[in-house]
Amino acid sequence: MMYPFMTLDDGTEIVHSEKLADGRVKVYMERPDAKDCFHRATCYLPGYRWEDVYGFSAGDMARLSHVLESTAHLILEFAETGGFDNASGF
Repeated sequence: MMYPFMTLDDGTEIVHSEKLADGRVKVYMERPDAKDCFHRATCYLPGYRWEDVYGFSAGDMARLSHVLESTAHLILEFAETGGFDNASGF
């Protein structure tokens, strides 16, 4: 299951999985693009291992890395509690 986490001002959607059996959490980022359909990237926490990066520039990736590093503690917590909506009681 993937849980919505955040939408950035450039339209990039960030979602995350529940805590996986190996203790990691998959974080998936996707932004619509008129030419390529979607730009995408996957990162696994807590090791910050990036894979399947397509369409994002080096500057985009630096920004996404910064966003992820500053919110990883929340994503890891929400992954254990059923996403933001469940953790916040909504």
